[in-house]
This record gives sequence, C-alpha cells and structure tokens, in this order.
Amino acid sequence: MKQIVLAVTCTAALCAGALAPLSASANLPVAIEGQPIPSLAPMLERVTPAVVEISVSGVHTRQQAVDPFGQFFGLPQGGRQQQPFRGLGSGVIIDADEGHVVTNFHVVNNADEIMVTLADGREIKAKLLGKDEQSDIALLEIDADNLTAIPKANSDSLRVGDFVVAIGNPFGLGQTVTSGIISALGRSGLNIENYENFIQTDAAINSGNSGGALVNLKGELVGINTAIIAPGGGNVGIGFAIPVNMVANLLDQLLEFGEVRRGILGVTGGELTPDLAEAFGHKTKHGAFISQVMPGSSADKAGLKAGDIIVAVDGKAIKSFGELRALIATTGAGRTVKVEVIREGKRQSFDVKLTEGNEQAANAQNIHPRLSGATLSDNDGSGIRVDQVALRSPAAQLGLREGDQIIGANNLRIKSLKELRALLEKKPRVLALNILRDGQSFYLILR
Repeated sequence: MKQIVLAVTCTAALCAGALAPLSASANLPVAIEGQPIPSLAPMLERVTPAVVEISVSGVHTRQQAVDPFGQFFGLPQGGRQQQPFRGLGSGVIIDADEGHVVTNFHVVNNADEIMVTLADGREIKAKLLGKDEQSDIALLEIDADNLTAIPKANSDSLRVGDFVVAIGNPFGLGQTVTSGIISALGRSGLNIENYENFIQTDAAINSGNSGGALVNLKGELVGINTAIIAPGGGNVGIGFAIPVNMVANLLDQLLEFGEVRRGILGVTGGELTPDLAEAFGHKTKHGAFISQVMPGSSADKAGLKAGDIIVAVDGKAIKSFGELRALIATTGAGRTVKVEVIREGKRQSFDVKLTEGNEQAANAQNIHPRLSGATLSDNDGSGIRVDQVALRSPAAQLGLREGDQIIGANNLRIKSLKELRALLEKKPRVLALNILRDGQSFYLILR
C-alpha cells in the first residue's frame, strides 16, 4: 500500500469557524415544501454493519542482493531475507449464520494472521477457508454472534447509470461511504487480474477499500471493490468491482472444494471487431469471435465451430471475448451452460458441459502477453506443444514457431500448461522458456 500524506491549511478565521459549535444544525429542515429530503442514511444503517475492516500481518521472503565487496568484510552474501509486513483492507459478511466474510485475495495474500474488526468494534481472528489469485477472491470465516450480512443483488441486471454506494476502509481511516454511478460494465483487458469482467464506477475507491462492498440503493450487494486506476496515487473516479454473481460462483466452489475448479469451453478467439464482423457478413456489434475449436473439447462435442460468434451464455449477453473467458472460468467445471451463437446470420443455441480446469489447450495470450498469437496444447505429459503462431504476432517476433515444444521454464521441468500457469502465478520478473526444436534445445527470454 502506498502512503498518502494529507496536508491541511486554513486561515485563523476559517479554522475558528470550523471549530465553532454548529448550533444552527439542530434546526435543519427534514422536508422542503412538504417533501422529505432524500437520504441514504436509513439504507446505510442496515448495510454498514456487514462491512468489516481486515488487518493482516505476516512475513515476506525476498532474495538478498549480493554485495561484491561484502566478502572482504565478512558480510553474508545472498540468501533469503525475512521481512515482516502489515496491511489493511476491507471485507463483506455474506453469511451471518456461518460467519463467512468475502474479501480480495491480495488483501490476505501471505498473511500469517488475519484479524476482522466489526462495525461495533469487536476484533475477531479469522480463518482462511479458500482463495483464488486469478480472480482475486478470498473467503474467510469468523466465530461471532449477532452478525449482519448483506443480501445479494443480481449483477446481471445492472445498467450503466444505476446509482451505487461503495463502503470500505480507505487508508485505515475507518468505515467510509462514497456514492456514484455505474460507469461501465464488462470491463476487461486491464491486466489487473487474470479473469476480468469488472463493474466500473465513479464512486470514490481508494487504497484500503479493497474487499469492500459496492451496493445499490436497496442495500443489496452488487460487487466487491477490488482495484482503481490512480496515476497520482489517489481516486480519479475510475474504480472497479467484481460482479457479485461472479463472486457467488467462486464462493460456491471454495466452500465445496476449498479451491476454484475452473470450467473450460475449449475455444480460442478474440474480440469481434467491425472489420471482422463485416468479413463474415455479421451485423452483430458485440460478441466473442471463435477462431478455433479444440478437438475433443466440450465446445467441439456440443457442436460449436470456428467462425461462430458467441453472443450470450445462460441468457447473459456477451460483449467481448474477455467477458466470455471470465464467465466460463468462474462458472465451474462440470456445469452445463447454454451458449448462444450467431452462425451464418442465424442465432443458434448449444448446451455445453464444461470440462475440468486442467485445460489441454490454451490461447497463449492468456498465459503471457509476449506469447500472444500462439496456440498451445499439452503434449501427453512431455511438455507443451506450439500448435499455431500467427504471422507478425508478438509470439512470432519472439522467435516461437509452429511445432516447437516448451519443455522447461526458469530451470524447472514443465510437463503441462497447468505447471506453466502455476509457475507464472509466482510472478517471476523474467521467464526463460526452454524450447525443443528439431532435436535442439535453446531458451527464449520473456521479460
């Protein structure tokens, strides 16, 4: 978390006025021309007890730099250094009976101790039930009586322009409420998380608001606040929340399995651009274009084809490939979804049973941006096969070729896409891919 220094200046007269008793406030009107003054206070009185402060503590392990002159003075060289840390964030009680609290993964990541402070001042040690880094969601459990939970809204019914309220703990100041509107829906491609389908809002969200609640004017939870765009370090009116329907799917899996078991559709593709739509004779402006269907995948078995444009899943309109990817990945393996496509100008629907999350094929862009343009698949436990490389793509410029086999990364043996993803979850600064081509082994370096 970045530290923010607040500077306050005032004249003597202004400060004196600010500190003077506001005797006139007792006479403020409760109505104007017989109409009551609108207020969010009644709704917030019901909702704010369900939003909690989360404080964490733990130890970071980092590689100590080597001092080239240290050996002459007997100083320790290299090795790992333990560095204590503390952090603050927010959370939302979603089940009062079970004591379940949802927050962001990045709020509790690497924490050895998690403390939850309720709105009434009680401090309770929390247990981590499950977490998912790629969607930035974590589920906690606390043992306490008289808890308040926030009812969930249907985030699929949200519209741009709906009023929303953000509740959280910015900068450790204590519970804070801000209001605004929904600025956009289905935001993706921000490289904030692996699976992105954000609600964008101009309600002020700052550091410490992570994991807090975004609610509608009925006091229903519509999203979990998770990120901001802040070039200057503070709120600029562009904040993002994970839709509550997406959160609910993830939490169901965390409660049942202790982990997220991702659904896999088995297609690669991209955004439906105007040029692409024109080339295929489509009038549709939004959707996810399928460029390839993996043989034997759930999409293949259901009848989806390359050239199809996915426009809806389970009745929810799909505007982009990023939105489709996030929706499928958080739905859960083994579930059947209704996929609606535009094919040759006609709308068709297919029932697709999502396969397990140990995917056997993937669009390389979803693994690393420098691999964009390549299609990868598992090679029977012996590595990762490069099936296709688009001309002039980042993957082609890197030197990757069709038929290459990735057999290692960062001095580790890599046998599958799952193992490569596990390595990348640790966010290494440099990725050295060991490539096998025509019997020769060499490395490609990605930074």
